[in-house]
Amino acid sequence: MQYRCTVCGYIYDDSKEGTPFDQLPEDWACPVCNAPKDAFEPV
Repeated sequence: MQYRCTVCGYIYDDSKEGTPFDQLPEDWACPVCNAPKDAFEPV
C-alpha cells in the first residue's frame, strides 16, 4: 500500500520500504519535509 505526505507529496510505498506504514514508530517523520506520520494519507 502507498501513503502520500499531504505536505510535500512524498510517497511511502510499503512494498519498497520493507516496513508496513502502520508499523512505523509514532515519531516517524517524512524523510523529505519532516512532516509527522499523521500528515500521510492512503493513496
